[in-house]
Amino acid sequence: MSAVAITARVADIQSMLTALQTGTVQVSPAATAPVATTATTAAPATSFASQLAAASAPAPTPTSVAGDTTQYDALIQASAARNGVDPALLKALIRAESNFDPNAGSPAGAQGLTQLMPGTAAGLGVTDVHDPAQAIEGGAKYLRSQLDAFGGDETKALAAYNAGPGAVTRYGGVPPYAETQQYVQRVLGYAAGYRSTLTTPTPSIL
Repeated sequence: MSAVAITARVADIQSMLTALQTGTVQVSPAATAPVATTATTAAPATSFASQLAAASAPAPTPTSVAGDTTQYDALIQASAARNGVDPALLKALIRAESNFDPNAGSPAGAQGLTQLMPGTAAGLGVTDVHDPAQAIEGGAKYLRSQLDAFGGDETKALAAYNAGPGAVTRYGGVPPYAETQQYVQRVLGYAAGYRSTLTTPTPSIL
């Protein structure tokens, strides 16, 4: 290194030392630029009070069969009394057949609250299966006829209502159809619950 270069280097070093001592060192803008940060906002924590309230809230109470009152109860009671059938059984049948929907229908053609087929309805004097009063009366009459045909046996009468009396006669009881077997048990189960709120009528003597 030449003497001139060494002299220049020494001058640079001295200049830097002077700057450091006097506090005049220039700092590049990049060094002083603020560091970008990503702000994160934590979701508000659920308060202990709200958690406790949610935990202590009562669970929904399932609907009781016995307390399952409907707008058709008076019609059911009246039709049951006229036809000498258990109103709890008639109401249970309606629940299983249509779930109390007067506009219910099946692919097979059954219609109304008691799901009467057109030919059956006509034979029972029902002119409008979607009229609740007519449908319930027709269903009560048909249930009565099946009870009479099978000696008052509710199980066989319900099976006949669902699968037809011919099938019950052919098999000597509930036919081996899964749908019919489930139907009979469902109706009998509903009826057992309804009996605590419905009064069984005394058959009238003509």
